[in-house]
Amino acid sequence: MSLKAGIVGLPNVGKSTLFNAITNSNVEAANYPFATIKPNVGTVIVPDERVDHLVELFHPRKTIYTTFEFCDIAGLVKGASKGEGLGNQFLSHIRETDAIIEVVRCFDSNEIIHVENTVDPIRDIEIINLELVMADLDTATNRLSKIENKARISKDKDSMIEVNLLNKIKNLLQEGKAIRGLEMTQDEKVIAKNFNFLTLKPIIYVANVSDADLMDLDSCEYYQRVKKFAASENAEAIAVCCEIEAELSKYSKEEKMEFLKSLGTDTSGLDKLVKSAYKLLNLSTFFTVGEDEVRAWTFKNGMLAPDCAGIIHTDFKKGFIKAEVYTYDDIIEYKTEGALKEAGKIRVEGKDYLAKDGDIFFFRFNV
Repeated sequence: MSLKAGIVGLPNVGKSTLFNAITNSNVEAANYPFATIKPNVGTVIVPDERVDHLVELFHPRKTIYTTFEFCDIAGLVKGASKGEGLGNQFLSHIRETDAIIEVVRCFDSNEIIHVENTVDPIRDIEIINLELVMADLDTATNRLSKIENKARISKDKDSMIEVNLLNKIKNLLQEGKAIRGLEMTQDEKVIAKNFNFLTLKPIIYVANVSDADLMDLDSCEYYQRVKKFAASENAEAIAVCCEIEAELSKYSKEEKMEFLKSLGTDTSGLDKLVKSAYKLLNLSTFFTVGEDEVRAWTFKNGMLAPDCAGIIHTDFKKGFIKAEVYTYDDIIEYKTEGALKEAGKIRVEGKDYLAKDGDIFFFRFNV
């Protein structure tokens, strides 16, 4: 299941530095606008200590973690929705993502220029969000001009539902608000999804703070302002020092853990970001285990057992018979599948079984 989050922000806020750290790649991170023109896509492993513990139990020949894609998108400037800067490219690249990671500069520096000349994270957020709102307003207005007359004349039910929804969306956007805050019926959600609205995509705000502020976030005024703004949108704000994360990405696993301990934590900002992005898209993980391979698989919450089988191979879904299932917690407690069987902890589930995070599956199928 391929899912992608787009890293966005004004020029020179740390987007490419963050992307380098996430993917341990070498994307240009220059001190001038539009250093990033084409979107760079990188795949990152989703940290999951459960995989490590399963490896200790099964000693497989191969270990595969689930992954997540991040896309570094060109810096945005005022007027992007009208084509300013790299506006049209920027907006089209965001449309191709499933979620938005908005990076905001929360540190002062005389060496790194700011495209707006001063550091003000809320102003920066409002610049970006307004451009996304304006792009969505154009989309909604253009569609309404094509369908309103048809709905009025034909009284077609589906067209009338669409017009009603688009008018609600248009009114919200004209107030400068994101569509993701609009309550919609299931039918309306299906219609809205067809338009790939930018402000309908879930969002995480990443506050790029200094190394000193990272140690005392309660005293970091910039971060606290971003955190408060995110809370007003029911969104999450994560504090990250992009420079530290870029440095950490060069370390071995052991060196990284030692450095994190010196900072008083055992989880990097990037690990928190990856996990949060995973959660933001309503994703969970199931596992397949054995001597050949221990593997984590991504699935959307709400999927049934046959759907999960289809993630492994389409034939598994077509010929699904049943699934043998047990939980991660149970295998950690009982240590072996033999012990699980004796304890009656391995269940047989059919086509209506709703997959849960941490399930360990063995699928039976016939094609």
